[in-house]
Amino acid sequence: MTGPTRAMVLAAGFGTRMRELTKNCPKPLLPVAGRPLIDRTLDQLEEVGVTDAVVNVHYLPDMVRDHMSKRGTPRICFSDETDMILETGGGIAKALPLLGNEPFYVVNSDNIWLGENALDPLWECWNLAKMDALLLLAPVESAIGYTRAGDFALDDEGRLVRRGDKATAPFVFTGAQVLHPRLFENAPEGAFSLNLLWDKAIAAGRAYGVVHTDGWCDVGTPEGLEEATKAVM
Repeated sequence: MTGPTRAMVLAAGFGTRMRELTKNCPKPLLPVAGRPLIDRTLDQLEEVGVTDAVVNVHYLPDMVRDHMSKRGTPRICFSDETDMILETGGGIAKALPLLGNEPFYVVNSDNIWLGENALDPLWECWNLAKMDALLLLAPVESAIGYTRAGDFALDDEGRLVRRGDKATAPFVFTGAQVLHPRLFENAPEGAFSLNLLWDKAIAAGRAYGVVHTDGWCDVGTPEGLEEATKAVM
């Protein structure tokens, strides 16, 4: 089964946890081992056959546009959130007309996966009849630079289970997923978190997870950026 040819790359955030590093540079353009984060993400999308990527922009958008103008593939178009940042859910909802009617990748612009390209195994587990959302997860204990309590567990069928009131969960969301446009039916207007639609899919038994065990770096802070650089090199 041929994988998605379209993807949404989330690149509109402020990157405030990066402190001074993002004062004059948007987080997606910060380098890891000499290559900007967003290019590493787009490289992986290109490897799995994505031909068209939608990049949303808000913070220092002209810098992102200029950098992307130098890239040939995949083809880039922009979803402009300059006037108001729409969060993860609202940003994807606005870009839906550019993403088509088939399942598509959504990838944060700051992913560092180690080992083989993690997107192929993600798509191989996609089941159109059973799923509206399929998230790429990593074990908390092996996540580089990650210091929080985890996001999800999985049931016996691979469905997502929220951490809820538990102190910890075994897996963390790594910033990559496959979504079907039907997930956004009756979605709110304006800014909202994708968590709202994940919870809807979880309640319906239509949100699943795939575990990437080759290593993943949480590039959220200067310390995480440094650890990711060491891991890549």
